[in-house]
Amino acid sequence: MIAIPASTARIQPGAFRDRFHVPPGPDGSESVYFTGNSLGLQPLATRAALMTELDDWARLGVEGHFEGTHPWYSYDEPLKEPLARVVGALPHEVVAMNGLTVNLHLLLTSFYRPTPRRSKVVVIADAFASDRYAIASQIRWHGLDPADNVIAVEPEPGAHLVDDEAILETIATHGDSIALILISGVHYRTGQAFDFESITRVGHEHGCTVGFDLAHAAGNLDLQLHEWGVDFAAWCSYKYLNSGPGSVGCAFVHERHSDNPHLHRHEGWWGNDPATRFSMPESFVPHVGAAAWQLSNAPVFSMAPLRVSLGIFDEATMPALREAGLELSSALLGALESVAGDAVEVITPRQPKRRGCQLSLRFPRGGRAIQEALAGAGVSSDYRHPDVIRVAPAPLYNTVEECGRFAEIIGEVIRR
Repeated sequence: MIAIPASTARIQPGAFRDRFHVPPGPDGSESVYFTGNSLGLQPLATRAALMTELDDWARLGVEGHFEGTHPWYSYDEPLKEPLARVVGALPHEVVAMNGLTVNLHLLLTSFYRPTPRRSKVVVIADAFASDRYAIASQIRWHGLDPADNVIAVEPEPGAHLVDDEAILETIATHGDSIALILISGVHYRTGQAFDFESITRVGHEHGCTVGFDLAHAAGNLDLQLHEWGVDFAAWCSYKYLNSGPGSVGCAFVHERHSDNPHLHRHEGWWGNDPATRFSMPESFVPHVGAAAWQLSNAPVFSMAPLRVSLGIFDEATMPALREAGLELSSALLGALESVAGDAVEVITPRQPKRRGCQLSLRFPRGGRAIQEALAGAGVSSDYRHPDVIRVAPAPLYNTVEECGRFAEIIGEVIRR
């Protein structure tokens, strides 16, 4: 069973704000920080966590691997349970390692195994560039042409969003030729959340492997990867999981794949069974679960901030954070409608189950200038070419009051 903390009580948006550093705006007061979808804020406890590891290194040298405050040899092991709770997995199904795109490549090596009959990959049109590059290069690695083997599900003409039904219809139509379905759990540009459960179910009905990029979903949506039967997933930890710039990535592999002797993977000594790791056996003996995909030992200075943040997530719990996040995005939607009206087009779905924390605001003219004006007024947002400003109030540290403040500022900017 998946270990879930006993307390899943409702929390107020921003209930953990005092645990984070909030950057100042131009006037020195706290900014409205709505870019947690790009880089989460630093927990106050992060500095002390890093200093603990630096002090142990200074005090113990190599012995810190086994005698430190948090021994480095097994540093990744205590992260498994809280990571599993974030994404709805079993502890042995998750691992913190590498970076997101590195993990995608490692997983695609195992799960994209094209045959003459099945070679195509289903993606969402305008998926994040790194995903597109990784998939295309993997297809070429097998001697195939991406132009012939990528099926990109497009929005309807004039629309911004890809309907879930269109994805399911694509799978049903091309099912016999599809080797892999790789979907962004939340689309980076539009903020649209996709139907994991249905995509996985229909994909499996047609004999396809199903994976997800959770870069914008982990720590944002209430996920149930194990229950939904997702084959694999990868995500970063520096967005909603607040582990710091370029910090460690994470991966999920469903337990049904753990004992598959026919599953190809790249192998490294840290993926070997810890019981025989230091005896350096001639042949690779895989670790149990997702840890078998590890290549190298844990990047401790990258994992220390994640350990701090996951402790806060365990206090808050994902179900409660999901509800608080929806409260924030709903408050922001309402405030924008009352202040900006038709001057802004929200391209993120309005149905709560089809979005996460992020709202994507489209400005056909002057989007970059509006984003710069927001920054001058103390709002941290980000601009995506050619006309979208993304804002993502994160429930750990953003508040309903900030949503109202943002709406007032953007109303003033639009009037100017």
